[in-house]
Amino acid sequence: MKRKYLVAMALMGLCSGAGFAQSANEVLKPFGPVPNKYQYDWQQMEYYMFIHFGPNTFTDKEWGHGDEDPKVFNPTKLDARQWARTAKAAGMKAIIITAKHHDGFCLFPSKYSTHTVRESNWKNGKGDVLKELSAACKEYGLKFGVYLSPWDRNHPSYGTPEYNDIFAKTLEEVHSNYGPIFEQWFDGAKGEGEKKQDYDFPKFYKVVRKHNPQAVIFSDIGPDIRWMGNESGVAGETNWARLDTDGFGVGADAPPAKVLNTGNEDGKYWIPAEVDVSIRPGWFYSASTDSKVKTLQQLESIYNTSVGRNANLLLNVPVDREGLIHPNDSTRLMELRRYLDATYKTNLAKGSKVTASTTLDNAHQAQRLTDGRVETFWAAAGKEEKITLTLDLGKPVSFNRIFLQEYIQLGQRVRSFKAEYWDGNAFQPLGSYTTIGHKRILTFPAVTGSKIRIVIEGAKAAPLLSEIGVYKAPDMPAQ
Repeated sequence: MKRKYLVAMALMGLCSGAGFAQSANEVLKPFGPVPNKYQYDWQQMEYYMFIHFGPNTFTDKEWGHGDEDPKVFNPTKLDARQWARTAKAAGMKAIIITAKHHDGFCLFPSKYSTHTVRESNWKNGKGDVLKELSAACKEYGLKFGVYLSPWDRNHPSYGTPEYNDIFAKTLEEVHSNYGPIFEQWFDGAKGEGEKKQDYDFPKFYKVVRKHNPQAVIFSDIGPDIRWMGNESGVAGETNWARLDTDGFGVGADAPPAKVLNTGNEDGKYWIPAEVDVSIRPGWFYSASTDSKVKTLQQLESIYNTSVGRNANLLLNVPVDREGLIHPNDSTRLMELRRYLDATYKTNLAKGSKVTASTTLDNAHQAQRLTDGRVETFWAAAGKEEKITLTLDLGKPVSFNRIFLQEYIQLGQRVRSFKAEYWDGNAFQPLGSYTTIGHKRILTFPAVTGSKIRIVIEGAKAAPLLSEIGVYKAPDMPAQ
């Protein structure tokens, strides 16, 4: 009887809050939907360029009507290498361009349209923007992506059953001739009170998968990457990479913006968010906005509320009428690059001692959190009510940024946590937060402390974290 009692007490000792410790097989199996290889690789990119360019650049319109004379498109100094060089210098990983916007104008000589660069005065109709940009991206080690709008305010077949086949063939041109393509960008815009067209997105997706199976497909609801629900650069404070899409569609049939902004905690599919925002008030270049390029402070804030909230940042930098990125835009991009480099140059936590209130096994010790390798991770022994991670920095240091990363290959698990720092006498609060995902950046006024404590207060399964970083961002230069 005494032996049974001792065994029972030992088992009770394994309990912590919500339940027993779990086996490694239980903890390390995928929880819910998880990213496929291409979605995972996409999320590691974090930051890349959007380019809006076309007749709207020359007419000062955001949505052209499709009745523009194609000869209006005539950039005199177009240099795709300058675009790629700028993106590379800015620390971006790719460029996505408006190969065809709502006006139907194609930046390539499509044989399925008469509203293209072939009909323009640019290079006497012999030019091809996609060809030049695709080559420039390869030269500078950038990935290449395309946005083709299904809405076409120029094509005579738009609004008929034949149009979906025509659009699919247009997609096939692009994906056959300009690959490899890392992302296909769609939206569901149709316009109010205009011709009605029911887009056949399954047909369109099939074309992309056939020619560029590695490409992730973006729309309001994916299927691979979702819209964030706004164009202001702000992902949800809570941001799940999971989304329920059954019964929803692209465009007007999408879930409410609030849902797109936060995802669904128990969503059926892994569909992480992309934040699209422009460096200027509009998406296309206008000389009237040369003095309205977003400030460094605004851009760093957008970085923190996109990349820092489990999303990727697609920053639009419109090309001007000469066919170049304007100096005002490139100057600001370089300022942001320098600021981010200065902020994240030195990880004050790298190699520091980490202790955890629970650890699965020797292969997943808490020390993995400061080894600078996202492929290693700490694992908790189970889903518990409260789990504490303590980083000992060795001495008092000043810091104002903390980032955390989950090991998302096995799912997104953390629901809520708080951060604290040791001021020499007691742990002081830095803030309470919700989700983590691929990356969560915590920003706060600079504090000085020798220890940092992360308290995971809610998790859907045993937490798995790959990295914790601690940084000191420099003072923001005067604007």
